[in-house]
Amino acid sequence: MVNNWFKFIQGRLFPPTCILCDDSGFDHKDICTACYADLMLNTVHCRRCATPLISKADHRQLCGQCLKKPPRYQQVSAPFLYQHSMRWLITGLKFHRQIKNAHLLGQLFVDNVPHDHPLPDFIVPVPLHPKRYRERGFNQSQEIATTVARQLGVPLHLTLCRRIKYTPPQSLLHAKQRHKNIRNAFSVSAFPQGSNIVIFDDVMTTGATVSELVKVLKQAGAGNVWIWVCARA
Repeated sequence: MVNNWFKFIQGRLFPPTCILCDDSGFDHKDICTACYADLMLNTVHCRRCATPLISKADHRQLCGQCLKKPPRYQQVSAPFLYQHSMRWLITGLKFHRQIKNAHLLGQLFVDNVPHDHPLPDFIVPVPLHPKRYRERGFNQSQEIATTVARQLGVPLHLTLCRRIKYTPPQSLLHAKQRHKNIRNAFSVSAFPQGSNIVIFDDVMTTGATVSELVKVLKQAGAGNVWIWVCARA
């Protein structure tokens, strides 16, 4: 009841405005109904890694890569495609300090995550190396995950994993370079024996980063590990 009154008052004093077009937002979100409808959903995808697939006949099947070499993680939830408006929201946050985008991205993820997905014991945002954090001033994955964790009522664990290796940005490398670049980049500072964990990131391309992080978590004794990302490239 108190939360509903807070939303009502907030909506009157600071009505939501679409980040994408400046029109009126809806449902306490800074996005309008038209721009929301234009977001491209990742509806046809591999049921393990969420790679977009071409044929609807392949929906919820395993892609060739997952059949050939199953990934370490249980499943990827990536409700949107990394295209058009979704790309603009993520890059605006990541590279242009549009922090307000993080709250909206978290809301959009929660709205579209499968309702039957088991909730983890806690959510771990992909950590940044301290040097990268100082350069950027924030961790975009953590900013989005904060909204997701709060709305789902799942604890956010910010000290479980550390990035111990400073690497060039993955976005500047091709697939094979990405896997080599991220190797031995993480360490686990606590021991999550048997804990079910979600790794949260903004976007997933090759999966090299999250795969390396899953490896060290599994070595430390983690149970099931799922990947949640806003968008799949």
